[in-house]
Amino acid sequence: MIYLDNAATTPVIPKALEVAWSYLTTEFGNPSSTHELGLRAGTALEDARARCAKWLDVPGADIVFTSGGTEGDNLAITGLALANPRGKHIISVPTEHEAVLETLRFLERVHGFEITWLSVDREGMIDLHEFTSDLRPDTSLVTLMLANNEVGTIHPLPEIIQAAHAAGALVHTDAVQAAGWLDIRGGKNGTLLSGVDALTISGHKLGAPKGSGLTYIRGRYAVEPLLHGGGQEQGRRSGTENVAWALALATALEALPEPTAEAERMGTLRDEFISAVTSTIPHAALTGSPAHRHPAIASFTCAGLNGETLLLELEQRGVIVSSGSACAAGSDEPSHVLLACGIDADTAQTSVRFSFSHHTTAEELHLAAAAFAEAVAAVSSLSN
Repeated sequence: MIYLDNAATTPVIPKALEVAWSYLTTEFGNPSSTHELGLRAGTALEDARARCAKWLDVPGADIVFTSGGTEGDNLAITGLALANPRGKHIISVPTEHEAVLETLRFLERVHGFEITWLSVDREGMIDLHEFTSDLRPDTSLVTLMLANNEVGTIHPLPEIIQAAHAAGALVHTDAVQAAGWLDIRGGKNGTLLSGVDALTISGHKLGAPKGSGLTYIRGRYAVEPLLHGGGQEQGRRSGTENVAWALALATALEALPEPTAEAERMGTLRDEFISAVTSTIPHAALTGSPAHRHPAIASFTCAGLNGETLLLELEQRGVIVSSGSACAAGSDEPSHVLLACGIDADTAQTSVRFSFSHHTTAEELHLAAAAFAEAVAAVSSLSN
């Protein structure tokens, strides 16, 4: 089997599972308890927080452990918007993950916020001039993902952060797909997200268990919590902390390769794969930006073919991929990302996304490209 759906989820790395196991069994104490077992758990939790903070190059007090990307996006966006009432205007883009889109619709529907949706071009890119012209005195928050989870387009976050801060607005980014591939460290000058006010990471995208994640929120900002209770996580996220998953997340982050070199290495393999596909499959059209692209995502549409049948044909040939986001549970609607890019609904339903891991090899991609060509030929013959 060649697994190329890593943007959906990744296997837990052995080191992360190993470190979590003892905190699920022998070291099972509640980190808020004052007895010895609880104190050891509390110490382990803060060790995990310090390690995650070091990896991100941010203060440990700014790290909130969550259950993953959806909760993290909800916490950052709703928490900052409601607790920092500069105004009720937010800027985003319709190609965001559903966790962001639905949170913004909630704020609009329940709390009276006004959302400005930036347009994107055929490649999923925003216009910076449009963005800066949409900033207003009452703009409280800008939320734009760094790297799109479906088509891989990378937004110009340094310029966005600079312009938003000049206008007095905060910036949150969903960095779920970017973590491990792009340099998202917060404190190092010159990185993509230097100066960002909040960002979200999901553990199961990078070798930690499902249900693990963190949100960084710059400490000087107030946060309205989503969960109310015992006041854990400095009052930002109540509930007994999952020490095992926090340690697993820290371990998985530390096991990631250096992002700049890894992006260059995998970007070369990605481009070779894209070239192999587009040169041999006339039906396949690349989606997203060719120039500003996630190093491990290659997505295509195949106009005139049945997308679901394509996925089945690829699976029969031992290649596991997806049609896009795995998070729109049970939906047979065309991708909202592709529709926002101006791709018609019928073509959008033919999308195939290949997403690689740090262990994906050139040989696997060569075989996957050949299998894709065979799958397209098989589906084409059924259509004729």
